[in-house]
Amino acid sequence: MEEGIKVALAPEVIGNLWGLPITNTLLMSWAVIIVLGTLAYFVGKNVKLIPSRFQTLLEELFSFVYDYIAEILESRDMARKFFPLLLTIFLFVFTANMLEFTPGIGSVGFFSAGGGEFSPLFRSANTDLNATLALAIISFLVIEITGIVTIGIFKYSQKFISFKSVMGFAVGIIELFSEIARLISFSFRLFGNIFAGEVLILVVSHFVPYILPVPLMMFEVFVGFIQAAIFALLTLFFIKIAITEAH
Repeated sequence: MEEGIKVALAPEVIGNLWGLPITNTLLMSWAVIIVLGTLAYFVGKNVKLIPSRFQTLLEELFSFVYDYIAEILESRDMARKFFPLLLTIFLFVFTANMLEFTPGIGSVGFFSAGGGEFSPLFRSANTDLNATLALAIISFLVIEITGIVTIGIFKYSQKFISFKSVMGFAVGIIELFSEIARLISFSFRLFGNIFAGEVLILVVSHFVPYILPVPLMMFEVFVGFIQAAIFALLTLFFIKIAITEAH
């Protein structure tokens, strides 16, 4: 009998370390960190006063992103503070999405005792809601703390608590709930898009293995880039909103 398609919503547990479960998405997250760390080391090691073409390209890209952040925040000083965070978020999400298409990801693993279900050793980090929620919490805390530090806790709280009018009070409550809802929208948007793409490719590869998977993978590369950009851009825009006083 032909084996059916297995779609696991939760990541598979590979083992335990000091009582903590080690999942295949956690291993993938560390793989992403190692890849980015290695690239950063070699790129930084080869920086020259007279740049090569590759270094010039990187400098132009970084300058474009930095200038864009400075334009949105209307401050080059604030851009200098948030540029590393926003770029790290983009690179982590984008690299995690791209490594999903590396040969062996999802196909190299082991069977449980007794020839049970197959568990891949690595799985795309962003198909784990824990990973996307962790990124959402980091983004959320940065946004809220930045707003409080920049304009003061009193002015910042006026965005959510206002007794000047009934309408103002109602709008403030709505703003408060929308602020908290960012945790859900940030995490579920990224998780939903990447997980849905993984399932779609798995299904298509099962039924039409030699025709559709390649164009679908190319489309998912585009989706992976867009999702990484959206996560970083939304963090930037919400920081801008947080540091703007209530009207």
